[in-house]
Amino acid sequence: MHCLSPKMVCETKIIADEHSIPGTEKDSIIVSTSQMWTSSSLSPNSLEENLKKDTVSIREFELTDHEDVRRIFYDGIMERIPNTAFRGLKQQTKTQIIYTFITMMCFVVTKSVALTCCAPVLLMGARYYFSKKVIHSFLDCALHTDMSDIEQYYMKPAGSCFWVAVLEGKVVGIVGAQGNEEDNTVELRRMSVDSRYRGKGIAKALGRKVLEFAMLNNYSAIVLGTTAVKLAAHKLYESLGFQHMGVTEEYTLPGMSHSFVERMFFQLRYHRYRLQLHEE
Repeated sequence: MHCLSPKMVCETKIIADEHSIPGTEKDSIIVSTSQMWTSSSLSPNSLEENLKKDTVSIREFELTDHEDVRRIFYDGIMERIPNTAFRGLKQQTKTQIIYTFITMMCFVVTKSVALTCCAPVLLMGARYYFSKKVIHSFLDCALHTDMSDIEQYYMKPAGSCFWVAVLEGKVVGIVGAQGNEEDNTVELRRMSVDSRYRGKGIAKALGRKVLEFAMLNNYSAIVLGTTAVKLAAHKLYESLGFQHMGVTEEYTLPGMSHSFVERMFFQLRYHRYRLQLHEE
């Protein structure tokens, strides 16, 4: 078996990044610039306390983390509802044309400026409704499969693992790695950071943990798929060394009905990334 036990991967500690957009030159630091100039006026105990507050620990999942993990995952996915409904429309040129045509036809038929102005609002409302409906179905599926029993899905199988990021004694981020022996790759899954603790380099630290795990277990590559709309998520993957391998238009999530109305108001783009570690 080429994989090491997940328990053999040691705990990683870093100092949180200063910038919210990953990929900057200053990835991780021990003491910020301001602390360096003022350290002479601080006692050793005070300096140590300040460092501990900014220290992010990445450790393996424990059963007591279960509720926090589910909460962070749930909140992160729920953010996709407005992002998919509104921001996602910018990436759907065909849908924009259809909505423009519907709005124009509304004016042609009704001859009413007021009703025509209401058409875009109704269309956006329909997008939000279907985004909420589909994403809730996806959440229900995820929370009844791997996210319902992390120990069984990630911790027990050799070549897979799940980690949490801890800051100030609180679980603030999550990520999983699921190995695939058939092609000797590991999939980065379920990465999410509590919205109150973003901009501290936690997501990058979690990604690096998966990279460390993949190298220790001699995987040839790390793969991931994402429907994220925000540019920051894609920049994060690129900053970790991932290459964009392609995109699937009108991607289907579990729980979708595939009805004509649903397809008109809900669209997803599925991006595939790969980080090649070594050739087979």
